[in-house]
This record gives sequence, C-alpha cells and structure tokens, in this order.
Amino acid sequence: MANLFHSLHQAISNLLERAVIRTTTTTAKCQVLQISMPGGEGKSDIEHLEPYGFTSAPKAGAEAVAAYFDGDRSHGVVLVASDRRYRIKGLTAGEVAIYDDLGQSVTLTRSGIVINGAGKPVTVTNAPKARFEMDIEATGNITDMCDSTGRTMADMRQVFDLHTHKENGDGGGTTDEPNQKMEGA
Repeated sequence: MANLFHSLHQAISNLLERAVIRTTTTTAKCQVLQISMPGGEGKSDIEHLEPYGFTSAPKAGAEAVAAYFDGDRSHGVVLVASDRRYRIKGLTAGEVAIYDDLGQSVTLTRSGIVINGAGKPVTVTNAPKARFEMDIEATGNITDMCDSTGRTMADMRQVFDLHTHKENGDGGGTTDEPNQKMEGA
C-alpha cells in the first residue's frame, strides 16, 4: 500500500513544476523555452502557451510554471512566465499593467491610464488618422509635418503674431501686426 501512495504522490508532484527560464526562442509559431527545474533538471524546446493576443519574450532568469500532463516529463508546456525583477509594485486592487525590463509600461489605474515611455519615443503607425475626443495638453513642442518641412506650434504662433502684409485698399503701405495675438505658453 505504501508503494501505491508513493507512486500516486510522485505522479501528482510531477504534474506542475517551478522552473527558471534559460533561453527564449520567439521565431516559431509557438514560442519555445529552455528551462531548468529544481534539482538541476533541464528541458529544451518547451512550448510556452501564451494568452490570445498577448506575447512577450521572457528574459533569462524569469520564473515559470511548467505543466506535464499525466506526470510525463517527456513533453511539457510552460503555462505562465513572470519576472519579479521588473514587476510593477503597489497596484491597487483592480488595476492592470503591462511592463518590460526597461521601465516602459501602460497602467490602467483607478484614476486613468498612465503610459510611461521610460524616456523612449512612442510611435503610432499604420493608421489613417488619430482622433482624440478630449482636450490635449502638452508640456513640450507640437510639430506638424515633422518628417518634412514641419514647424512647431510655438513657431506658428510667432509667425502669426508678427505677420504683416501689403494693404490692398487706399493708402497702400504695410499693415500693422495683428492686435489680437494667438494665445500660447
């Protein structure tokens, strides 16, 4: 009877195992990992099942949970990978965040959405337009046509505020600068 319980215990304990990720290969349809488990056991080409619509490339040293169906260690899958070294701490119940090892993140907080670019540019591509149904505030310059002959909004305000032109009516000459200046910071 003791052998039966020992065999049952071993089979159950072989179903799930903590692991440390050693390498990640992201070029296949299903990402594969090389992992090491307690006791020094290593596995290569372990499939990492990711949630639909989300993908990441875990760094070496990230932690994982590997599942072995029927306790068979010959073919397992990693169900989840996490990296406590970079995880955002201090979230309030109900808040959600995506993040990376560089400090970039998008956090859905109780008071709004916070995007942290970690000092790197944020680029939106392949969209015919962007629509914002709200006021927009910027502490930096806003530049139009930035890849060609663009001007900042501050430059455009200065051109408007200082512009003059020839008068077409009686008297000729040049008009004064506008008496109503464009508001700016």
